[in-house]
Amino acid sequence: MKLSVILVNYNTCDMLRVALNSVVRAALGIDHEVFVVDNGSTDKSLAMLQDEFHTVNIIANDKNNGIAKAYNQALKLTTGEYVLMVSADTITGKKTIEKTLEFMDMHLDAGGLGVRMITPDGSFLKESKHGFTQAWGIFFKLIGLAKYFSKSRLTDVQRKDWVEEFQTSETDVLNGAFMLYRKEALNHAGELDERFHVYGYDIDLSYRVRLTGFKNYYFPKTYIINFNTRGRAKFSLAYIKEFYGAMIIFASKYLFKVPEIKMEGLPHLYPSTYEVK
Repeated sequence: MKLSVILVNYNTCDMLRVALNSVVRAALGIDHEVFVVDNGSTDKSLAMLQDEFHTVNIIANDKNNGIAKAYNQALKLTTGEYVLMVSADTITGKKTIEKTLEFMDMHLDAGGLGVRMITPDGSFLKESKHGFTQAWGIFFKLIGLAKYFSKSRLTDVQRKDWVEEFQTSETDVLNGAFMLYRKEALNHAGELDERFHVYGYDIDLSYRVRLTGFKNYYFPKTYIINFNTRGRAKFSLAYIKEFYGAMIIFASKYLFKVPEIKMEGLPHLYPSTYEVK
């Protein structure tokens, strides 16, 4: 199997339909499998999946277990050489999967890859280049972890060699809207940290993949359209709890120590230790 695709859904029936149709179309001609993990949706999501997507593997939870835990459920069942985790509010470009897999096949040091993201009106999303929002960047500066995210130029924003919109480059973090990972890299980094319920799981996983010695890349020669439904209720109590809670979890993990990552089996990378530069 070349590719395993995973989507996590929670009450986004109409968007999920569009997202699935786009990703299935983009994967035509590629040996692939698709998993949808439904986190206890109360809309018509499950009925829609059963009626319209007969080849999709459905994991139906009876409650909302969070995005990280849902991804882990499907990851244990995947058989693909690559794993694509794509959000249910995303439209995948027709050639996006073909082009990204080709890049990964040609770059054996690539553990993960993200693509150029645009809004429905065609505006470029800056999160494409560095994976996280300005709020996370400020957070990393305040707690002293910015040095571990040098590819995001957090401490030197004026550098002229920083990644432009259409410039392929190594990056720190993949945005959760579209994360294509080499399964080998995930095997070494370990499963997603299930303490990250809605936010931060993508930053944490990207960071741990880099610690294994693999690289993350920003690849703008193709695109996705992202509706960013998670960013709509930024002033709600639930948002504050989930978003800033994720920051606290991240700080508690890495502020005083770097996690131990198994390095065996990566002779083409870093045989002993890995320093984030």
